[in-house]
Amino acid sequence: MIPLMHDFEGETVLVVGGGAVGARKARRFAAEATVVVLSPAFADRDFGDARLVRAAPTPDGVADWVERVDPALVVAATDDAALNEAAATAARDRGALVNRADDHGAQDFGHVVVPATVRDDPVTLAVATGGNAPALSKHLRERFEDEFEHAGAMAELVGDIREDLRERGVSPDDRRAAVRSVVSSWEVWKALDSGRSKAEQVATDVIGDLPGDQL
Repeated sequence: MIPLMHDFEGETVLVVGGGAVGARKARRFAAEATVVVLSPAFADRDFGDARLVRAAPTPDGVADWVERVDPALVVAATDDAALNEAAATAARDRGALVNRADDHGAQDFGHVVVPATVRDDPVTLAVATGGNAPALSKHLRERFEDEFEHAGAMAELVGDIREDLRERGVSPDDRRAAVRSVVSSWEVWKALDSGRSKAEQVATDVIGDLPGDQL
């Protein structure tokens, strides 16, 4: 599977299943998409801003719900394999993407995996284990959170540095070298603890030590 970033703004996501897994999936997408959760009962969990629809679709009837909601993505998150398969088939028939919470093997065309993510805008880190080891995904996500603290601030810092160097006529090769030196500098990462101004000062010192510096 090829990792891609998908914009769900203005789209609808249909989650079939109101258990703990359905709640987690609903929370993930509700920040951006319109989420509809379909289930005869709902777990005592946070579903974000999702719209909860109390209904008990059958494998024969779930296609009607998919047609009615017209989602960009269908999440099949029930404990009924036949119902999940029917929801996935209905989604594919309408050209929608499919995420099956109970399918961890070979994936059919149009199937997507929702990875464990760390977000520090504008940086997003994601890890997936093909559904084989959710505990490992969670462990790696937690390590990423610790190791890459301030990743968003670093991205904004080096973005500004690149633009400044470009405007000052620094060659592309030297711009790339400067940015690499900043992002690989432990001193700059540490300085981000003290704020942007301190990090800029340290980054300037790091760039100034580059061979053939044009600044």
